[in-house]
Amino acid sequence: MLNKGKFADLFVRKEVNTDMFKKTGLEKSLTAFSLTTMGVGAIVGAGIFITPGIIAALYSGPGVWLSYLVAAVVCSLAALCYSEFSSTIPLAGSAYTYIYTVFGELIAWVLGWALISEYLFAVSSVAVSWSAYFQNILAGFQIHLPAMFQAAYGTSGSPHALFDLPAFVITMIIAYLLVQGVRESARVNAIMVILKISVILLFIVVAAFYVRPSNFNPILPFGFKGVIKGAAVAFYAYIGFDAVSTASEEVKNPKRDMPIGIVSSLIVASILYISLSVVLVGVVHYTKLNVADPVALALHLIHQNWVAGIVSLGAVIGMTTVLIVMSYGGTRLIFAISRDGLLPKALHKLNPKTHVPVINTWIFGLIASIFAGIIPLSKIAELVNIGTLFAFAMVSLGVVFLRSDHKFRNLPKSFEVPFYPYIPILSFAACIYLMLQLAAFTWEMFGIWLVIGLVIYFGYGFSHSIARKNEDK
Repeated sequence: MLNKGKFADLFVRKEVNTDMFKKTGLEKSLTAFSLTTMGVGAIVGAGIFITPGIIAALYSGPGVWLSYLVAAVVCSLAALCYSEFSSTIPLAGSAYTYIYTVFGELIAWVLGWALISEYLFAVSSVAVSWSAYFQNILAGFQIHLPAMFQAAYGTSGSPHALFDLPAFVITMIIAYLLVQGVRESARVNAIMVILKISVILLFIVVAAFYVRPSNFNPILPFGFKGVIKGAAVAFYAYIGFDAVSTASEEVKNPKRDMPIGIVSSLIVASILYISLSVVLVGVVHYTKLNVADPVALALHLIHQNWVAGIVSLGAVIGMTTVLIVMSYGGTRLIFAISRDGLLPKALHKLNPKTHVPVINTWIFGLIASIFAGIIPLSKIAELVNIGTLFAFAMVSLGVVFLRSDHKFRNLPKSFEVPFYPYIPILSFAACIYLMLQLAAFTWEMFGIWLVIGLVIYFGYGFSHSIARKNEDK
């Protein structure tokens, strides 16, 4: 029952002031470079070794690079909106915190709960892909796990599988790494990102010598409509920068470094995706690229098998960085929601030595690892994207209210979205359009997840809300 029967209690807003930015408990150890490597680590994952071939074969043909360019442009609109929020309100929680300050508690809870599903299922799905690549490497050394531990029950092509053991183990290892401290996690991530980019550049340099100009004709076999459809698929390759904005409280100079980290990671990722796509369709005719490993196929066709082995290792490294950043983002989101009283206090308790929410991190890692172990990839992957698009849309719309509300005019900011209000509105419309392209099954599961979230909110969060208690004083 609503306090005093007031419907407005559901939309109480989080108060922010400059004093909140000075001491938040989390250790401030990240720089613009750390944020950029985190962003690249999350954005450039297994997808760069898979999606360019599928998009080229089914949608864009040799013009696959245009699909990535269009997707990058659409995503950059949301990135600009994130940058303004993160430089104005440098607090953990990303889109959840931004929306809490602008639209109020209930909408923030719905968005935060949706993002928790995105992070959980993203980590689980990447862990399953990591497991498959890792087992392929083991097979090269004639090492095979028992069939029952190779994949989740119901996985296509694995009739005897019961539990994906490698996926479970790697997710728990990532949780262990994160509880050691954000400085250590960021250092490991940076090293892996550099290795991953080196592997991608190796493919581009080696394969570029085998490009055949005839493979670029016709440039758009499916027309420009195919480019747009391909962009809708390619868009999801860029969603990792959301995790960067969850790090606001652990950045030494968030007002300067957050916009740099978000935009720089998007630019680096776009260059890598577009460059690899151009070389790939130049080496292999687009009609042959609808395979699970198009990059490996290209290297096989040009008899560069030694590079293919390195690329497989690079894919494993690439997915490991995604696991680190997405797990980090999920734990910091839960930290922020718990600190606001909407989840139990234990979830924002920090280790006094490492300044990390340890209980939160282990619980997140355990749930994600169980999902990875028991749910087939085909089911997990369908549930990742809708929460992110919802967040992008609300953050884009939120910028309009951030600028127009007098409560926020005195907050110092180092970045503002250009061409206001056209870019935020355009970003909002583009995200809603892409949400409407998602399958009915995804919407149904999203609805079920939100119902569960509302039960938790009205059963616990509403009565424990810090913002609502402050409002009643």
